[in-house]
Amino acid sequence: MVVTYYQDKVVTITYDEEQQLGKAVWLGFLTSKEFRAAIEKCLDLMETHKPLRWLGDNRKLRAIRKSDQDWFAEHVFPRLAASSLRRNASIVSEDMFNRMAVEQLIKRADDLGDMVLKDFDTEEEALAWLSSPITLQEETKA
Repeated sequence: MVVTYYQDKVVTITYDEEQQLGKAVWLGFLTSKEFRAAIEKCLDLMETHKPLRWLGDNRKLRAIRKSDQDWFAEHVFPRLAASSLRRNASIVSEDMFNRMAVEQLIKRADDLGDMVLKDFDTEEEALAWLSSPITLQEETKA
């Protein structure tokens, strides 16, 4: 059963315990305060429920400020690397500036632990990958 973990005007975060899947659906351009607060809510869900899978629906997410990219790289990547996540799917943004910012962030990720990142154009493709069995190699890293 999917439950809404957190929702406001910029993000809806849900959790599916059966699938061990967290999901964030982003909307629009976020202020630094909104972006960081929403990311903290995502991390709270990850640290509380320990999902193996994550889906970031970034289709409607707009540009991410450089200062927020720096904050993400410094504060969020280490927590993601230490998390239970094994698969992290992103549905790419319609916004070119968001796509460029995310590409830059990924280049800065030195070590994401056991997590595999993959981008998708549709939710169906992302969910198919996320719901497929996790390989033995992925499980032994858990």
